[in-house]
Amino acid sequence: MCEAHLPLGPRPVLRPSASARILIAGQAPGTKVHESGVPWNDASGDRLREWLGLDHDTFYDERRIAILPMAFCYPGRGKNGDLPPRPECRATWHPKLLPAMPQVEVFVLAGQYAMNYHLGARAKANLTETVRAWRDYQPKYFPIPHPSWHNTRWLKLNPWFEAELVPVLRRSVRARL
Repeated sequence: MCEAHLPLGPRPVLRPSASARILIAGQAPGTKVHESGVPWNDASGDRLREWLGLDHDTFYDERRIAILPMAFCYPGRGKNGDLPPRPECRATWHPKLLPAMPQVEVFVLAGQYAMNYHLGARAKANLTETVRAWRDYQPKYFPIPHPSWHNTRWLKLNPWFEAELVPVLRRSVRARL
């Protein structure tokens, strides 16, 4: 459907699960994930697993953790990093896949695209405001910045994220495993 727009061609990377109680909603695979075919198989994934308090095996246990990015294939590179997720993917597949995952209790929304989709009008004006209002979305949603190295400065400017939100996120994840 969007093959003509994908510089590396289609390679969907996702892990839907009918039994998972936790869903990780990210943006779209990067080049390393495109190459390996394993979601979050990069430095961003290492940081995300740290925030969640999960080891590699638990994170990739499809019975417990579903992974459904906003787009399933690498969208290409722009002047400021990867291009936004292709909208056709989310519009076509999310309405079909999300109802097939009835056990999901917690959505980890990694990045602005996931926040805007899942929170809709409840999302704030920008990422910082949405993440800062994380308590408003409890217990179902955890808006977090994308764990990319691009957000290292954001993390330094917002130490409350790792001090306040991350411990609650870890407890919520642990309770559902």
